[in-house]
Amino acid sequence: MATSAQLFEEPFDADEYIERLAWRTPGGGSKGGAEAFDPKKLLEEFANHIEELKQLDERIQRKVEKLEQQCHREAKEFAHKVQELQRSNQVAFQHFQELDDHISYVATKVCHLGDQLEGVNTPRQRAVEAQRLMTYFNEFLDGELRSDVFNNPDKIKEAADIIQKLHLIAQELPFDRFADVKAKIASKYHDLERQLIQEFTAAQRRGEIGRMREVAAVLLHFKGYAHCIDVYIKQCQEGAYMQNNVFEDTALLCQRVNKQVGEVFSSPEMVMAKLIQNIFENKLQAHVKEKLDTCFAELEQYLKNLYDLYTRTMALAAKLTEFNLGSDKHTFLSKLIKSIFSSYLDSYMDMERQYLQSRSAVILQRYYDSKNHQKRPLGTGSIQELKERIRQRTNLPLGPSIDTHGETFLSQEVVVNLLQETRHAFQRCQKLSDPADLPRNAYSIFLLLVEHLCVDHIDYALEIGLSAIPSSDAKNANLYFLDVVQQANTIFHLFDKQFNDHLMPLISSSPKMTECLQKKKEVIEQMEVKLDTGIDRTLNCMIGQMKHILATEQKKTDFRPEDENNVMIQYTTACSKVCAYVRKQVESVRRSMDGKNVDTVLTELGVRFHRLIHEHLQQFSYSSMGGMLAICDVAEYRRCAKDFRVPLVLQLFDTLHALCNLLVVAPDNLKQVCSGEQLTNLDRNLLHAFVQLRADYRSARLARHFS
Repeated sequence: MATSAQLFEEPFDADEYIERLAWRTPGGGSKGGAEAFDPKKLLEEFANHIEELKQLDERIQRKVEKLEQQCHREAKEFAHKVQELQRSNQVAFQHFQELDDHISYVATKVCHLGDQLEGVNTPRQRAVEAQRLMTYFNEFLDGELRSDVFNNPDKIKEAADIIQKLHLIAQELPFDRFADVKAKIASKYHDLERQLIQEFTAAQRRGEIGRMREVAAVLLHFKGYAHCIDVYIKQCQEGAYMQNNVFEDTALLCQRVNKQVGEVFSSPEMVMAKLIQNIFENKLQAHVKEKLDTCFAELEQYLKNLYDLYTRTMALAAKLTEFNLGSDKHTFLSKLIKSIFSSYLDSYMDMERQYLQSRSAVILQRYYDSKNHQKRPLGTGSIQELKERIRQRTNLPLGPSIDTHGETFLSQEVVVNLLQETRHAFQRCQKLSDPADLPRNAYSIFLLLVEHLCVDHIDYALEIGLSAIPSSDAKNANLYFLDVVQQANTIFHLFDKQFNDHLMPLISSSPKMTECLQKKKEVIEQMEVKLDTGIDRTLNCMIGQMKHILATEQKKTDFRPEDENNVMIQYTTACSKVCAYVRKQVESVRRSMDGKNVDTVLTELGVRFHRLIHEHLQQFSYSSMGGMLAICDVAEYRRCAKDFRVPLVLQLFDTLHALCNLLVVAPDNLKQVCSGEQLTNLDRNLLHAFVQLRADYRSARLARHFS
C-alpha cells in the first residue's frame, strides 16, 4: 500500500494512476518493453489492487468517523464553557451597575456639600475683602497711606489692584461729602497708572517679555491700557525703518512683533490691528504722498509710481493676512488701502487717458517728423464720403496722385511703441480700477488705441497709399501699395494679439465685450475695403504695364514674317518681357500676402493676365510660321502661369494654347481639332474668331472645311 499511497499524490489523475500502476506491474507494460505483455498478470494485479483499495477505504472511513465523534464532543464542551462565561459576565455587569449608581450618589452628596461650603465661604471672602478695602479707604480719609502695599515699589501689582477697586467704589460716592477722598484716590490711580506704563516701557526696552506680560495684565483694567498699547506701538517702530524700502521694512517689523504681541497681550489680534493701522495711516500714507506729489506734473512717472506703490501695498496687505487681525481682516486691510489711495484712484482714469492721448500723439508726430512728412488732412463730410464710394466702385483716382517715393508711412517701431504704451495702460487699469469700472475703463483705453493706431497710423497710410497708386495707363509705375498691404497685415496681427491677450481678459464677462468686438469688426471692415480697393487698382496697373509692353514690343511682322523659312526665335521679345514682368509681380504678391489671400489675389491677377493675352492675340493676322510663333508665345505664357500655382489660371492658358493650334492646323483637320477635349465645350463663335485670324482664312477651301 505504500506504493499505492505514492500513486495518490496531488494532483490526482485517474488515467495516469492506472497507467503508472500498469507500468509497475511485471508484464503489464507495452509490447516493446523488457518483458512481454501478460494480460493475466495485469488482471491479477488489478484485482489485488482493488482489494487493497477497499481495505484502505475502510480504514480511512473508520478514522474519519472517529475524528467526527471527537469534533462533536469538543464542540459540546466549548459551548458549555461559553454559557458559563456569559453567566459570569452578567454577574459582573450587575456589580458594575451597582458601583456606578453608588458613585453617582456619592458625587451628588459631594456637589451638594461643595455648594453649601461655597455658600458659606463666598460671603465670608466678600466680607474680608470689603473689610480690607474699608481699611485702605480709611487711610485715604485720614490722608496718610500707612500700608506697606502703597509704599513698597515691589508691591505695585497689589497696590494697582486695590486702587483700581477703590476707584470704582469712589465713583459711586456723592461728590459733596467725599470730594477730597475721591480726589486722593484718583490721584493715586493716575500715579500708579503712570508708573505701570513707565515700567512697561522700561521692560520693553530691556526685552523682558515676562515683565511686560505682567504689567500689561495689571493695566488691562485701567483706563490707560490703550495708552500702553500706543506706547508699545510707537516704541516697537523705533529703528525699524533703516532701509530704503518701507514695504519690506513693514513686513519684517510685523513678522517680528507678531510673536511678541501674542506673548505679552491678552488680545494680540487687537494690538496687531492697531499697529498695522498706525503704520498705514502714518508711515505708508506719508511715503505715498511724497512719491506721488513730487512727480504729479510728469504724467508718465506719476502713473508708474501710482501703479508701483499700489501694487506693492496690495502685496504687503497679502502678507499681513497671515497674522491674526480679527474676524474680518480682509475688509480691514481694504479700508486702510482705500484711505491711502482713494483720492488718487478717483482721478486715475482721467490721467491715464490724458497721458495715453498725448504720448501716442508724440510717438506718431516724431515718426512723421523723421520722414520729413507733413501729415495731410484727410477729407471728411458728405463730398469726401461720395468720393470714397465712387472710388471703391469704379477705381477712378479722384484727386491728384501723389508720389511717396516708395514710402509706406507704416512703421513697426511706431506700432510696437503704441502697443507697449497701451499694454502698460491695460496693466495699470486692471490693478487700479474698481472692479465695477474695469470693463468701461478698459474699453476707453481700447478706443484710444483704435484712434491712434488704426485711424491715425494704419488708415492714414492706406489713404496715402491709395492716393499714390498711379493710373492704369502709367508707364514704369512704382506699385508699392503691396508693401503697404504687407506691413498693414503684420501690424494688424500685432493689434489682434494685444486685443486677445490683454483686453479680452478685462472685458470677457461684461457687456463691454460686445462693444469691443463690434468696434474691432468695424475697423477690420474699413481697412479691408481700402486694402481691396488698393489691391484691385494695383492689379489694374500691372495689367496696364503689361499692355504697354505688348503695345511697344509686339510688331505685326512677328506673326507674319517676310521670310517664313529663316525664323529662329523660340518666342517673341514682347512675350519674354511680359513673362519677366509677371514673374516679378507674382513674387511681389507672395511676399505681401499670407494665407488664402495669396491664392485669391493671384487668381484675380491670373484671370486678368489671361484676358489681356487672349485679347492681344486677336489683334493680329497669322501666317503658318507666325501661328507657330504664337503657339510658342502662349507656351511660354503657360509656363509663366505655372508660377501662380492656381489650377484655374493654368487651365485658362491650356485652353488658350489649344485655341492657338487652330492657327496652324491643316484645313482638313479643323473639325477634328475643334471637337477635341479642350475645345469641344467652347463657344463656336470663339473658335471661329481664332480661325479668322489665319492669313489663309479667306481661301474657299478653309472656309468650306470650317463651315
